[in-house]
Formats: sequence, C-alpha cells, structure tokens
Amino acid sequence: MKILNGLSRQIIVSMSAVVLCVIALAVVGSYVFYSLLWAYWPLSEEDVDTWMPSNIEWAWMGLITLVSLAVGAVVALKLSRRILMPLNSVAESLRKLADGDLEAQAVAGEHPIGEAAILVDDFNSMAQRLKRMAQEQAFWNAAIAHELRTPLTILRGRLQGLAEGVFEPDNAQFYSLLGQVEGLTRLIEDLRVVGLADSGYLELHLQNADLAAGIEDDVRLFEPSLTAAGFVLHLDLQRRLMRCDPGRIRQALLALLDNIRRHATPGNVNIHLSTRDAIHYLRVRDDGPGIDAEFAVHLFEAFQRGENSRSRAQGGSGLGLAVVRAIALAHGGAVSCRRMENGGTLFEFSWPV
Repeated sequence: MKILNGLSRQIIVSMSAVVLCVIALAVVGSYVFYSLLWAYWPLSEEDVDTWMPSNIEWAWMGLITLVSLAVGAVVALKLSRRILMPLNSVAESLRKLADGDLEAQAVAGEHPIGEAAILVDDFNSMAQRLKRMAQEQAFWNAAIAHELRTPLTILRGRLQGLAEGVFEPDNAQFYSLLGQVEGLTRLIEDLRVVGLADSGYLELHLQNADLAAGIEDDVRLFEPSLTAAGFVLHLDLQRRLMRCDPGRIRQALLALLDNIRRHATPGNVNIHLSTRDAIHYLRVRDDGPGIDAEFAVHLFEAFQRGENSRSRAQGGSGLGLAVVRAIALAHGGAVSCRRMENGGTLFEFSWPV
C-alpha cells in the first residue's frame, strides 16, 4: 500500500508539473504573440473593439497546443518507462523463477522511481533467499542421507550375518542391534523437532514446574555415561517454580550434556539453574578444550561439527545443538556459547519469566 501511494503521488506530481508547464507555455506564448503583433501591426482603438481572431492567431494557438502536447507526451513517455521497465523486469524474472531458474534477477534500469527500485531490490532479495533455501534443502537431504546410511548399513550387515549364520544370535548381537535402532530413533526425533521448529509448529506444554527436581532426576540417569567418559558432575540448582515445558528443557539439557561427553576434555561439568531480572538461566560449563569463535557462530546449526569432533565415531548426528536452539526459540528465549578464561566452554540457555 505504501508503494502504491508513493507511486501515485509521484505520478500526480509529475502530471501536475506537465500541466503547469503547458499553461505557462501557452500564457507566455500568447504574450509574445501579441507583443510581436502590436509591434509590427499596431491597431487603433476602433480596430481593437472590432478585432476578431485572425487565421494567424488561430495558427499560433494551434502551434502552441501542439508543442504543449508534444512536451506532455515526451514527459509521460519517460515517466512510463521509469515505471514500467522495473515492473516488466520483475514480471519476466518471476516467470523465470516459476520455471525453476533461481538465478533470475530483476533490473531497475536507469534513474528508476524510488518505489520501483525498492520493489526490484526486494524481489532480488527474495530470489536470493529462495536460492539459499534450495541450497540448504539440498544440503539437508545429503546430510540426512549420510547420517542414516551408517546405522542402516550396520543393521543390514548384522541382520544378514545373523540370517546366514555368520554371527551367533546371542545377547551381545541383539543389544548391538538395539543400540543402532535407538540411534535411528534419536535421529528421527531430532529431525522432527528441528523441522517443527523451523516451520513454527513445535508445540510446548507450558506449566509451572519444579524444574530443578526434574533436572536432578534426568542428570542422575545420564551421570553414569559421563562418569565412564571421565567427567564429574556438579549441580547448582535454584529451587523455585518456573513456567516452561519441563520435558523440552530437560531434553535440551541432555543434548548439551551429550555434546560435552562427545566433544569436551574429561573434567568437571557444572550445571547451574537460576532466575535473574525476569529471565530464567540454565548454564552448562565444561573444562575445555573450548570452541573457536569462528565456529561458535554456526555451532547451533544442523549438522555442524568441529574439526576435532569425535561425535561421528561415537554415533552423533550433528543435530543435538540444533534441537537445543529450536527449544530455546520455542520458549521465546535464546541459547549461546562462549569460551571461558580457563579454556572451557559455557553454554547458556535462557528464556523469559
């Protein structure tokens, strides 16, 4: 609506200027004509009273009209080109986009009207976003296929070995297969959460909950795997009711702990829960080796791994921190990480009261 109003205003101003120019040209031309007429053909008072327009005067008026029409046509033509060229370029580029050409870009032309130039810039930005989304979709498809390939290959090989009698059908084989199935289940759940969050359909079951008690229960269940990896847990949890989806918050915490188990150097792991200035904070800190600042910018994107990552060898999907971000955004909050002075990493999950 603003674009249309601005465009209409410019057209009105331009046409008004044309009309004023035509009127001024006609008036000035009349004065020039009569000045020349009186200079070379003076009339008496009696002749003035009985004077009627001559053929010369009619011819002069016709000439002035034709010149005025020509000036108006030239101005209107230039104005229409300034308006229609960007619009036609956008229309042609839209047809290219519809045919699958994501490289299509509109051209504003020389000296475009401000609103038309804005329209072209907005279209080009939209086309670039569509291209980026297509590239991201291709990356996601390739990454998901890659993540699914490893466990499915293992399952197929083990099952084929069991069917052909290569492996003995003992408990160890069944637990190994069960572990691969659980890994696939976690991957599918992570994909579901991230996909729902990106589309804005991640549902939360908000309630006033004693989050500290739930965190303690989940952490104690996860603690054996951390202890086996050489980590020592330290809890500092503020006891109070917090409005949130406790299940999702605990899911995010377990994803952070699993990320530490796969990436961090064995040592202390501190979990802190508190409320300050109408903001709830859940912080998880490890002892190192820390995260590079350049990589930290992309840390919470899907399928991101550092160069020194051990997660692939241990079955990580690269979706854990993307799930954490999705849950934080669904709560109207945020998640961040920063390198500590002692070389460790601090993950901060926050959401408003």
